[in-house]
Amino acid sequence: MTTTSLKTIGMIGGMTWESTASYYRIANETVRDRLGALHSARILLASLDFQEISELQSAGRWADAAIILSRTAAELERAGAEVILICTNTMHLVFDEVQAAVQVPTLHIGDVTGQAIRADGLKKVGLLGTAFTMEKAFYRDRIASHGVEVIVPEPLDRKTVHDAIFHELALGICSEDTRNELREIIATLVKEGAQGIILGCTELELLVSQSDSPVPVFPTARLHAEAAVEFALK
Repeated sequence: MTTTSLKTIGMIGGMTWESTASYYRIANETVRDRLGALHSARILLASLDFQEISELQSAGRWADAAIILSRTAAELERAGAEVILICTNTMHLVFDEVQAAVQVPTLHIGDVTGQAIRADGLKKVGLLGTAFTMEKAFYRDRIASHGVEVIVPEPLDRKTVHDAIFHELALGICSEDTRNELREIIATLVKEGAQGIILGCTELELLVSQSDSPVPVFPTARLHAEAAVEFALK
């Protein structure tokens, strides 16, 4: 019997469970592809109730949300997690609080994405995500720290993307009409100089793929999960 040392990945998921399922699948597929045979990832998953988190987001109660995620990260660490993932882009707004709550590394989804963009030699990208992610500085600034300029859609298009996430994708609804709307928004960003598109909400990958964009897309959930596996294999 072959033994392999794999670090345990702690996932703070449920935001939403639709995309968290993708994290779980991608991490296991990546381990299988890297190690072969019957290998799979060592994962501890804490799945939160997104209704509670969503209400805190809408009310601007980020400090309260930070307490929940920080407590969850600490629980995962006590259970044996050796690296933490916040399985959502928006809640990286409280990344610093979560990292401060644990001794193990927390992998920032913006760093992973920024590094992938730089590796492709791109300097300017469009960002799609929730209104919080597109409009607040926490995410754009993190990408910019990697030397990448970030542009976002105009207000009506931002609302279209936000509504698609919360009223469709978070509920497991994948509409062809919505896909076409997102394609048009991507095309507009490309006309404005975007050399790539960040799918800056983990649910967007359930609907949008490379075939929907004339420029490279950066699927943040996949990049994040793959980076965690790379860490786990070190």
